[in-house]
Amino acid sequence: MEEQIGQIEIGTIETERQKLKPKKVKIVSWKKTPIEKAHGEKISFEVKHPDKDENILISAVSFLEEKKIETRGTWFNLDKDGKISKGSSLAILLNKLQAKNLDETKDKEAETELDEKDYLCFKAY
Repeated sequence: MEEQIGQIEIGTIETERQKLKPKKVKIVSWKKTPIEKAHGEKISFEVKHPDKDENILISAVSFLEEKKIETRGTWFNLDKDGKISKGSSLAILLNKLQAKNLDETKDKEAETELDEKDYLCFKAY
């Protein structure tokens, strides 16, 4: 079996990436995902986009910082009291959603936009 896989060549068919337009999404759930190369954890939000049958994951947020738009991952960082770090991108998103914690994000609607790589992220400004 390994020999067969080792003989597979590179294809010539262009991949078709469905580019979703920024629209309001509904948060279905969240999960904490370890990111080994960054030695940290991100919160990924499973959301329902109106233009796609399957749910998608979003783990980045755009927000205003010092009069410019920043886009960062929704990293899971806690302060010394064991609470989500104030001023973190995750805290900014929770504040925008008027949620005190991650569980309160379920069923919330959130605006999205495209980041510099054309991936959907939450818009929190």
